[in-house]
Amino acid sequence: MGQLALQGIRKSYGTTEVIHGIDLDVHDGEFLVFVGPSGCGKSTMLRMIAGLESITGGELLIDGVRANELRPADRGAAMVFQSYALYPHMTVAENMGFSLRMAGISKAEREQVVQRTADVLRISHLLPRLPKALSGGERQRVAIGRAIVRKPSVFLFDEPLSNLDAALRVTMRIELSRLHKELGTTMIYVTHDQVEAMTMGDRIAVFNQGRIEQLGAPLDLYAQPANEFVATFLGAPRINLIHRPVADASAAHLALWAAAGPLAAEAQKIGIRPEHLHLADNGASVPARVVLAEHLGDASVIHLQIAGLEALLNVKMAAREARLQVGDMVGVGFDATDALSFAADARRLPGRR
Repeated sequence: MGQLALQGIRKSYGTTEVIHGIDLDVHDGEFLVFVGPSGCGKSTMLRMIAGLESITGGELLIDGVRANELRPADRGAAMVFQSYALYPHMTVAENMGFSLRMAGISKAEREQVVQRTADVLRISHLLPRLPKALSGGERQRVAIGRAIVRKPSVFLFDEPLSNLDAALRVTMRIELSRLHKELGTTMIYVTHDQVEAMTMGDRIAVFNQGRIEQLGAPLDLYAQPANEFVATFLGAPRINLIHRPVADASAAHLALWAAAGPLAAEAQKIGIRPEHLHLADNGASVPARVVLAEHLGDASVIHLQIAGLEALLNVKMAAREARLQVGDMVGVGFDATDALSFAADARRLPGRR
Protein backbone atom coordinates (compact mmCIF):
# COMPACT_ATOMS: atom_id res chain seq x y z
CA MET A 1 0.00 0.00 0.00
CA GLY A 2 1.10 3.55 -0.64
CA GLN A 3 -1.90 5.88 -0.43
CA LEU A 4 -1.47 9.39 0.93
CA ALA A 5 -4.02 12.05 1.77
CA LEU A 6 -3.01 15.66 2.38
CA GLN A 7 -5.85 17.52 4.04
CA GLY A 8 -5.47 21.28 4.48
CA ILE A 9 -1.68 21.02 4.95
CA ARG A 10 -0.06 24.27 6.07
CA LYS A 11 3.50 25.23 6.93
CA SER A 12 4.66 28.40 8.65
CA TYR A 13 8.03 29.67 9.76
CA GLY A 14 7.18 32.10 12.54
CA THR A 15 4.49 34.40 11.16
CA THR A 16 5.33 33.61 7.53
CA GLU A 17 3.12 30.96 5.93
CA VAL A 18 4.83 29.16 3.02
CA ILE A 19 2.36 26.32 2.37
CA HIS A 20 -1.26 27.49 2.20
CA GLY A 21 -3.70 24.67 2.90
CA ILE A 22 -2.92 21.99 0.34
CA ASP A 23 -5.45 19.21 -0.31
CA LEU A 24 -4.21 16.26 -2.34
CA ASP A 25 -4.84 12.52 -2.67
CA VAL A 26 -1.93 10.39 -3.88
CA HIS A 27 -3.05 7.11 -5.41
CA ASP A 28 -1.49 3.78 -4.55
CA GLY A 29 1.21 2.91 -7.09
CA GLU A 30 1.17 6.19 -9.04
CA PHE A 31 4.12 8.35 -10.08
CA LEU A 32 3.21 11.87 -8.97
CA VAL A 33 5.46 14.82 -9.80
CA PHE A 34 5.64 18.08 -7.85
CA VAL A 35 6.92 20.72 -10.26
CA GLY A 36 7.38 24.46 -9.98
CA PRO A 37 9.98 27.24 -9.79
CA SER A 38 12.51 27.55 -6.98
CA GLY A 39 10.91 28.62 -3.71
CA CYS A 40 7.39 27.49 -4.63
CA GLY A 41 7.10 25.03 -1.70
CA LYS A 42 7.40 21.69 -3.50
CA SER A 43 10.47 20.45 -1.57
CA THR A 44 9.03 21.73 1.72
CA MET A 45 5.88 19.70 1.01
CA LEU A 46 7.96 16.59 0.28
CA ARG A 47 9.94 17.03 3.49
CA MET A 48 6.73 17.31 5.51
CA ILE A 49 5.56 14.01 4.01
CA ALA A 50 8.91 12.45 4.93
CA GLY A 51 8.76 13.83 8.49
CA LEU A 52 11.83 16.03 8.06
CA GLU A 53 9.71 19.18 8.50
CA SER A 54 6.91 19.61 11.02
CA ILE A 55 3.37 20.24 9.82
CA THR A 56 1.90 23.50 11.09
CA GLY A 57 -1.71 22.70 10.24
CA GLY A 58 -3.85 20.07 8.56
CA GLU A 59 -3.55 16.30 8.46
CA LEU A 60 -1.26 13.88 6.65
CA LEU A 61 -2.65 10.36 6.27
CA ILE A 62 -0.46 7.51 5.04
CA ASP A 63 -2.49 4.41 4.24
CA GLY A 64 -5.31 5.87 6.33
CA VAL A 65 -3.16 6.48 9.43
CA ARG A 66 -2.50 10.01 10.72
CA ALA A 67 1.23 10.56 10.31
CA ASN A 68 1.71 14.16 11.52
CA GLU A 69 3.56 13.11 14.66
CA LEU A 70 5.12 9.86 13.42
CA ARG A 71 8.90 9.64 13.29
CA PRO A 72 10.36 9.55 9.73
CA ALA A 73 11.40 5.92 10.24
CA ASP A 74 7.83 4.94 11.11
CA ARG A 75 6.12 6.45 8.05
CA GLY A 76 6.98 3.74 5.54
CA ALA A 77 8.63 6.29 3.25
CA ALA A 78 12.15 6.34 1.82
CA MET A 79 13.69 9.55 0.53
CA VAL A 80 16.32 10.01 -2.18
CA PHE A 81 18.04 13.39 -2.07
CA GLN A 82 19.75 15.58 -4.63
CA SER A 83 23.06 14.80 -2.91
CA TYR A 84 23.92 11.12 -2.87
CA ALA A 85 25.04 11.13 0.80
CA LEU A 86 26.89 7.81 0.55
CA TYR A 87 29.32 6.71 3.28
CA PRO A 88 32.73 7.10 1.59
CA HIS A 89 34.42 4.35 3.66
CA MET A 90 31.76 1.73 2.84
CA THR A 91 31.43 -0.32 -0.32
CA VAL A 92 28.34 -0.08 -2.48
CA ALA A 93 27.01 -3.28 -0.90
CA GLU A 94 27.61 -1.94 2.61
CA ASN A 95 25.96 1.39 1.77
CA MET A 96 22.89 -0.34 0.40
CA GLY A 97 22.61 -2.75 3.30
CA PHE A 98 23.34 -0.27 6.09
CA SER A 99 19.70 0.34 7.09
CA LEU A 100 19.09 -3.42 7.16
CA ARG A 101 22.11 -3.91 9.38
CA MET A 102 20.84 -1.23 11.77
CA ALA A 103 17.48 -3.03 11.82
CA GLY A 104 19.19 -6.24 12.99
CA ILE A 105 18.75 -8.20 9.73
CA SER A 106 21.19 -11.11 9.47
CA LYS A 107 24.18 -10.81 7.17
CA ALA A 108 22.97 -13.59 4.88
CA GLU A 109 19.55 -12.01 4.44
CA ARG A 110 21.11 -8.57 3.92
CA GLU A 111 23.30 -9.92 1.16
CA GLN A 112 20.33 -11.53 -0.58
CA VAL A 113 18.25 -8.37 -0.47
CA VAL A 114 21.15 -6.18 -1.63
CA GLN A 115 21.95 -8.57 -4.48
CA ARG A 116 18.34 -8.67 -5.69
CA THR A 117 18.12 -4.89 -5.56
CA ALA A 118 21.43 -4.49 -7.38
CA ASP A 119 20.17 -6.81 -10.10
CA VAL A 120 17.05 -4.65 -10.57
CA LEU A 121 19.19 -1.50 -10.80
CA ARG A 122 21.83 -3.19 -12.98
CA ILE A 123 24.65 -2.36 -10.60
CA SER A 124 25.66 -5.84 -9.38
CA HIS A 125 29.16 -5.33 -10.76
CA LEU A 126 29.56 -2.24 -8.56
CA LEU A 127 28.87 -3.89 -5.20
CA PRO A 128 32.56 -4.25 -4.14
CA ARG A 129 33.50 -0.68 -5.08
CA LEU A 130 33.79 2.42 -2.91
CA PRO A 131 31.73 5.52 -3.83
CA LYS A 132 34.83 7.40 -5.02
CA ALA A 133 35.18 4.87 -7.84
CA LEU A 134 31.68 5.55 -9.17
CA SER A 135 30.31 8.05 -11.68
CA GLY A 136 27.51 10.44 -10.74
CA GLY A 137 24.86 8.25 -12.32
CA GLU A 138 26.19 5.15 -10.56
CA ARG A 139 26.16 6.93 -7.21
CA GLN A 140 22.55 7.96 -7.75
CA ARG A 141 21.62 4.35 -8.52
CA VAL A 142 23.25 3.29 -5.27
CA ALA A 143 21.30 5.94 -3.37
CA ILE A 144 18.09 4.66 -4.96
CA GLY A 145 19.08 1.09 -4.11
CA ARG A 146 19.62 2.07 -0.49
CA ALA A 147 16.00 3.27 -0.44
CA ILE A 148 14.63 0.19 -2.23
CA VAL A 149 16.04 -2.34 0.25
CA ARG A 150 13.84 -0.83 2.96
CA LYS A 151 10.75 -1.86 0.97
CA PRO A 152 8.93 1.42 1.61
CA SER A 153 5.28 2.02 0.74
CA VAL A 154 6.24 5.32 -0.92
CA PHE A 155 9.44 6.70 -2.48
CA LEU A 156 10.17 10.41 -2.15
CA PHE A 157 12.61 11.91 -4.68
CA ASP A 158 13.93 15.43 -4.13
CA GLU A 159 15.47 16.61 -7.44
CA PRO A 160 17.64 13.46 -7.68
CA LEU A 161 18.94 14.14 -11.21
CA SER A 162 19.87 17.82 -10.99
CA ASN A 163 23.58 17.10 -10.40
CA LEU A 164 23.88 14.96 -13.54
CA ASP A 165 24.78 16.10 -17.06
CA ALA A 166 22.05 16.40 -19.69
CA ALA A 167 22.65 13.06 -21.41
CA LEU A 168 22.77 11.16 -18.12
CA ARG A 169 19.58 12.84 -16.91
CA VAL A 170 17.77 11.44 -19.95
CA THR A 171 19.13 7.95 -19.20
CA MET A 172 18.15 8.17 -15.54
CA ARG A 173 14.64 9.39 -16.40
CA ILE A 174 14.18 6.24 -18.45
CA GLU A 175 15.63 4.08 -15.66
CA LEU A 176 13.40 5.60 -12.98
CA SER A 177 10.30 5.16 -15.13
CA ARG A 178 11.28 1.53 -15.75
CA LEU A 179 11.91 1.03 -12.05
CA HIS A 180 8.49 2.43 -11.17
CA LYS A 181 6.76 0.05 -13.55
CA GLU A 182 8.78 -2.89 -12.19
CA LEU A 183 8.24 -2.15 -8.50
CA GLY A 184 4.71 -0.73 -8.71
CA THR A 185 5.42 1.41 -5.63
CA THR A 186 4.02 4.90 -5.08
CA MET A 187 6.57 7.56 -6.03
CA ILE A 188 6.48 11.31 -5.43
CA TYR A 189 9.11 13.18 -7.40
CA VAL A 190 10.11 16.84 -6.94
CA THR A 191 11.68 18.77 -9.80
CA HIS A 192 11.89 22.28 -11.26
CA ASP A 193 12.45 20.74 -14.72
CA GLN A 194 9.18 20.68 -16.65
CA VAL A 195 10.63 18.17 -19.15
CA GLU A 196 11.18 15.67 -16.30
CA ALA A 197 7.66 16.33 -15.08
CA MET A 198 6.04 15.88 -18.50
CA THR A 199 7.95 12.70 -19.38
CA MET A 200 7.84 10.86 -16.05
CA GLY A 201 4.66 11.65 -14.16
CA ASP A 202 1.33 9.84 -14.24
CA ARG A 203 0.04 13.11 -12.79
CA ILE A 204 1.65 16.49 -12.21
CA ALA A 205 0.98 18.94 -9.38
CA VAL A 206 2.11 22.41 -10.47
CA PHE A 207 3.21 24.42 -7.42
CA ASN A 208 3.36 28.19 -7.19
CA GLN A 209 3.91 30.26 -4.04
CA GLY A 210 2.88 27.49 -1.67
CA ARG A 211 -0.23 26.41 -3.56
CA ILE A 212 -1.09 23.85 -6.20
CA GLU A 213 -2.20 25.72 -9.31
CA GLN A 214 -3.34 22.60 -11.16
CA LEU A 215 -3.25 18.82 -10.80
CA GLY A 216 -3.68 16.36 -13.65
CA ALA A 217 -2.18 14.23 -16.39
CA PRO A 218 0.78 15.85 -18.20
CA LEU A 219 -0.85 16.24 -21.62
CA ASP A 220 -4.08 17.52 -20.07
CA LEU A 221 -2.19 20.27 -18.25
CA TYR A 222 -0.26 21.15 -21.39
CA ALA A 223 -3.33 21.35 -23.63
CA GLN A 224 -5.78 22.74 -21.07
CA PRO A 225 -3.87 24.78 -18.47
CA ALA A 226 -6.02 26.20 -15.70
CA ASN A 227 -4.35 29.58 -15.87
CA GLU A 228 -1.58 31.65 -17.37
CA PHE A 229 1.03 30.44 -14.86
CA VAL A 230 0.57 26.77 -15.79
CA ALA A 231 0.47 27.64 -19.50
CA THR A 232 3.78 29.51 -19.33
CA PHE A 233 5.55 27.10 -16.98
CA LEU A 234 4.89 23.98 -19.05
CA GLY A 235 6.39 23.95 -22.51
CA ALA A 236 9.73 24.83 -24.06
CA PRO A 237 9.94 27.30 -25.67
CA ARG A 238 7.32 29.06 -23.60
CA ILE A 239 3.85 29.73 -24.91
CA ASN A 240 3.43 32.97 -26.88
CA LEU A 241 1.13 35.46 -25.15
CA ILE A 242 -0.51 38.27 -27.12
CA HIS A 243 -2.33 41.08 -25.32
CA ARG A 244 -5.70 42.40 -26.45
CA PRO A 245 -4.99 45.25 -28.90
CA VAL A 246 -5.61 48.82 -27.80
CA ALA A 247 -7.15 51.54 -29.96
CA ASP A 248 -3.88 52.53 -31.68
CA ALA A 249 -2.56 48.97 -32.16
CA SER A 250 -0.66 48.06 -35.30
CA ALA A 251 -2.35 46.29 -38.20
CA ALA A 252 -0.20 43.22 -37.54
CA HIS A 253 -1.24 43.11 -33.87
CA LEU A 254 -4.91 43.41 -34.82
CA ALA A 255 -4.55 40.68 -37.45
CA LEU A 256 -3.00 38.26 -34.93
CA TRP A 257 -5.80 38.87 -32.44
CA ALA A 258 -8.43 38.46 -35.14
CA ALA A 259 -6.88 35.13 -36.20
CA ALA A 260 -8.01 33.64 -32.86
CA GLY A 261 -11.62 33.99 -33.98
CA PRO A 262 -14.54 35.06 -31.76
CA LEU A 263 -13.42 35.42 -28.12
CA ALA A 264 -15.22 36.09 -24.85
CA ALA A 265 -15.54 39.76 -24.00
CA GLU A 266 -13.39 39.24 -20.89
CA ALA A 267 -10.45 37.79 -22.86
CA GLN A 268 -7.35 39.93 -22.31
CA LYS A 269 -4.67 37.65 -23.75
CA ILE A 270 -4.41 34.82 -26.21
CA GLY A 271 -1.78 32.09 -25.97
CA ILE A 272 -0.34 30.07 -28.86
CA ARG A 273 2.18 27.28 -28.39
CA PRO A 274 5.33 27.72 -30.57
CA GLU A 275 4.63 24.45 -32.40
CA HIS A 276 1.15 25.71 -33.36
CA LEU A 277 2.45 28.73 -35.26
CA HIS A 278 3.21 28.19 -38.94
CA LEU A 279 5.26 30.20 -41.40
CA ALA A 280 4.43 31.10 -44.98
CA ASP A 281 6.02 33.19 -47.72
CA ASN A 282 6.34 36.93 -47.18
CA GLY A 283 3.00 38.58 -47.80
CA ALA A 284 0.94 35.67 -46.46
CA SER A 285 -0.72 35.84 -43.04
CA VAL A 286 0.87 38.39 -40.66
CA PRO A 287 4.26 39.80 -41.73
CA ALA A 288 7.18 39.17 -39.38
CA ARG A 289 10.96 39.59 -39.41
CA VAL A 290 13.38 36.87 -38.30
CA VAL A 291 15.45 38.12 -35.34
CA LEU A 292 17.13 34.83 -34.42
CA ALA A 293 17.08 31.26 -35.70
CA GLU A 294 18.14 28.56 -33.21
CA HIS A 295 18.88 25.28 -34.97
CA LEU A 296 18.76 22.47 -32.40
CA GLY A 297 19.33 19.53 -34.71
CA ASP A 298 15.95 17.80 -34.61
CA ALA A 299 14.05 21.09 -34.52
CA SER A 300 14.53 24.81 -34.98
CA VAL A 301 13.17 27.70 -32.94
CA ILE A 302 12.59 30.87 -34.93
CA HIS A 303 12.24 34.15 -33.02
CA LEU A 304 10.11 36.71 -34.86
CA GLN A 305 9.55 40.44 -34.45
CA ILE A 306 6.06 41.65 -35.36
CA ALA A 307 5.25 45.33 -35.69
CA GLY A 308 3.49 46.64 -32.59
CA LEU A 309 4.41 43.71 -30.31
CA GLU A 310 7.03 44.17 -27.58
CA ALA A 311 7.71 40.45 -27.09
CA LEU A 312 9.12 38.23 -29.81
CA LEU A 313 7.01 35.37 -31.14
CA ASN A 314 8.65 31.93 -30.94
CA VAL A 315 7.96 29.36 -33.65
CA LYS A 316 9.06 25.73 -33.25
CA MET A 317 9.36 23.69 -36.42
CA ALA A 318 11.10 20.67 -37.91
CA ALA A 319 14.73 21.46 -38.67
CA ARG A 320 14.43 20.38 -42.30
CA GLU A 321 11.75 23.04 -42.84
CA ALA A 322 13.80 25.88 -41.36
CA ARG A 323 16.00 27.59 -43.93
CA LEU A 324 15.79 31.08 -42.56
CA GLN A 325 18.36 33.78 -41.89
CA VAL A 326 18.29 36.82 -39.60
CA GLY A 327 16.46 39.63 -41.36
CA ASP A 328 14.28 37.42 -43.55
CA MET A 329 10.65 38.47 -43.86
CA VAL A 330 8.00 35.77 -43.48
CA GLY A 331 4.30 35.43 -42.84
CA VAL A 332 3.07 33.86 -39.60
CA GLY A 333 -0.31 32.41 -38.73
CA PHE A 334 -2.11 29.79 -36.63
CA ASP A 335 -5.28 27.78 -36.47
CA ALA A 336 -7.89 29.46 -34.28
CA THR A 337 -8.66 26.13 -32.59
CA ASP A 338 -5.11 26.09 -31.16
CA ALA A 339 -5.45 29.46 -29.40
CA LEU A 340 -6.02 29.66 -25.64
CA SER A 341 -7.60 32.74 -24.09
CA PHE A 342 -7.03 34.23 -20.65
CA ALA A 343 -8.94 36.70 -18.50
CA ALA A 344 -7.46 39.66 -16.65
CA ASP A 345 -7.11 37.53 -13.50
CA ALA A 346 -4.97 35.02 -15.51
CA ARG A 347 -7.49 32.13 -15.54
CA ARG A 348 -8.02 30.33 -18.84
CA LEU A 349 -11.40 30.96 -20.36
CA PRO A 350 -13.49 27.97 -21.54
CA GLY A 351 -14.37 27.17 -25.11
CA ARG A 352 -10.95 26.34 -26.51
CA ARG A 353 -9.41 22.86 -26.92
